[in-house]
Amino acid sequence: MSTLARVVGFHNLELAEDAVQSAFTTALEGWRIDGLPDDPGGWLYRVAYNRLIGELRGSAGRRRILQAAADAGTTGNDPAPPSHFVGEVRDDMLRMLFVCCHDAIPPDSRLVFALKILCGFGTAEIALRLFTSEANVHKRLARARDRLRTIAPDVETPALPELRSRLPSVHAVLYLLFNEGYLTADNEDAIRRDLCDEAIRLAHLLAEHPVGAVPETFALVALMQLHAARLGARLDGAGGLLLLEEQDRSRWDRARIQLGMEWLERAASGDVLSRYHIEAGIAAEHCLAPSFRETNWKEIADLYATLEHIAPSPLHTLNRAVAVAEWQGPEKGLALLQEMAPPSWLAGSYLWDAVLADLYRRAGRADAAERHGDRALALAPTDAIRMSLRRRLAR
Repeated sequence: MSTLARVVGFHNLELAEDAVQSAFTTALEGWRIDGLPDDPGGWLYRVAYNRLIGELRGSAGRRRILQAAADAGTTGNDPAPPSHFVGEVRDDMLRMLFVCCHDAIPPDSRLVFALKILCGFGTAEIALRLFTSEANVHKRLARARDRLRTIAPDVETPALPELRSRLPSVHAVLYLLFNEGYLTADNEDAIRRDLCDEAIRLAHLLAEHPVGAVPETFALVALMQLHAARLGARLDGAGGLLLLEEQDRSRWDRARIQLGMEWLERAASGDVLSRYHIEAGIAAEHCLAPSFRETNWKEIADLYATLEHIAPSPLHTLNRAVAVAEWQGPEKGLALLQEMAPPSWLAGSYLWDAVLADLYRRAGRADAAERHGDRALALAPTDAIRMSLRRRLAR
């Protein structure tokens, strides 16, 4: 999608999407018979490209695009590889993230559009990550498409001042891309390393670019590396999710932890304190703790309090209550939650009921624990999360 959009422009984005979908369908049918090609990615691009050019030839009004493709030497059955240009964003995917995060697109639509078009998220996955409905996701997508048709953005890298204004949105997309890999909404896989690896790759590219070489990016890279260090211990032999206290810490990747700490140290330059700094600090506390019981829960609770201050969200309060419960006992954690009225999007999430069920259980209030536990299990988005909740609540 990133490469094809450079050929045809955003006015024909839906045609490009159809062409990519057609290429995948052709691959599903053909590769079963003929086997995997030597270059699957190049094969998919070539088939999608040829399909797209065929569609454009059917319209006289699109001859200009075809001529531009011909001038670039990319028509025919053997399109040339995409060009990269010196001194700018050198990766198609990252460059297109900046295009999708154009300032003219409404902020709530930028994130949805990038996750859908470039990261391959389904509407259900986006709705789950953003705590909204699928209908709202479709509306935001439509707004983004309509706006892009109006502004006709340049698919090459914009000037640096424009890029800087889009950087927070790009950070948010990469953050959610990694999170989807770390705990996926896919019912077949509990985690998706491919998404985590791609988010880390793009974050490293961003950190190397002049516009992205800022403390917030360094902190985001640190956060990803520290979480990725624990991926190998998050699944049991049957592919089920393991809770933090159940994980074999000898399986944590110490080299990644060291790398994450180095990026966190690098992020300490300057005067900026972002949510990524705080979340990376929390991840570091977990990674450096000798055991679950010996974790510095007071420090984690304090970090969540700071996070509430710089990036207010009831999710941070929920997480602080969990840390406080480990530090001072379940009643203290419950007291924090009883002081807040959760918004509807959180009250309708399994997370809210799962935490309440656990704290009520630990506090010896069985009726309330059972009530919230049943609701959490009913709201759990995947079988892996549901099984993990059952094991936790049965303790």
